[in-house]
Amino acid sequence: MARKVLVLAEVRESALRNVSFEAIAAGKIVAEGGEVVSVLLGEGVNSLANELIAYGADRVVTVEDSKLAQYTPDGYSQAFLAVVETEKPEAIVMGHTALGKDLSPKLAAKLDSGLVSDVTALEAAGGNLVFTRPIYSGKAFEKKIVTDGLIFVTVRPNNIAPFEKDGSRTGKVTSVQAEIKDLRTIVKEVVRKAAQGVDLSEAKVIVAGGRGVKSEDGFRPLQELANVLGGAVGASRGACDAEYCDYSLQIGQTGKVVTPDLYIACGISGAIQHLAGMSNSKVIVAINKDPEANIFKVADYGIVGDLFEVVPMLTEEFKKLKIHSS
Repeated sequence: MARKVLVLAEVRESALRNVSFEAIAAGKIVAEGGEVVSVLLGEGVNSLANELIAYGADRVVTVEDSKLAQYTPDGYSQAFLAVVETEKPEAIVMGHTALGKDLSPKLAAKLDSGLVSDVTALEAAGGNLVFTRPIYSGKAFEKKIVTDGLIFVTVRPNNIAPFEKDGSRTGKVTSVQAEIKDLRTIVKEVVRKAAQGVDLSEAKVIVAGGRGVKSEDGFRPLQELANVLGGAVGASRGACDAEYCDYSLQIGQTGKVVTPDLYIACGISGAIQHLAGMSNSKVIVAINKDPEANIFKVADYGIVGDLFEVVPMLTEEFKKLKIHSS
């Protein structure tokens, strides 16, 4: 069954987030031969439309307004609903990001629709679309089928591969006028506490520290390793509670859920709350002095040793590999 699918594109610091391209790829599966329409909301975002088409969108619809320069649930929901009214889609796809997790339930309620959130895989099988999502903090998975009404899903970053960029693709770019009014929240200033670098939720490599790093300075070797690998630094709640780092780095049930290609856990014991945020990583390497640490139960590779000795050794070896490969 061919469907028209709306896919919300996410913009951060005037650039498209990678999850936007992953959502387009998911939208293609949901469309089943139908049309994938990417939606751009913001101020000065028209210039990004062609990149969405290059990654697989058939068309792009933009809503430009100064009130959309920063994300607010009221502003974005009004703008997106204006596009829904114009396009009348059979399905909606967006990333299961901080923005998507906040916006999607509000939209679903407004549209009187169900919502399949945090999808990690989807396929067309037996005439149905089957969506796979984790439950019970990632200890089990369930498969869902939408039998009636609007299909509305959010997809977890780093789980659905985007298409190869094809600059030769063409598609129409149109704009929709939306009346953005009665905003209950206005963002006047954005103050960033986290260090600039690779986005933690989209990083392919994450080096994470727990209480075993012992101090704020203990994160420095982890940052050096992450820099060499082109990755990001994360942390357990224990490290955040001990004020070794900012809570923006927290990974776990009450922090960010990540699924990188490589997750290196340093001085992390492996509490169930932390595992809920990273256990679906493709390859997990654990470094811990305690051979009985719970983290080794989910690790693909384990190193029993002092992280302050092991991490610098790994960093030097990866540096050598980069020199030889360049």
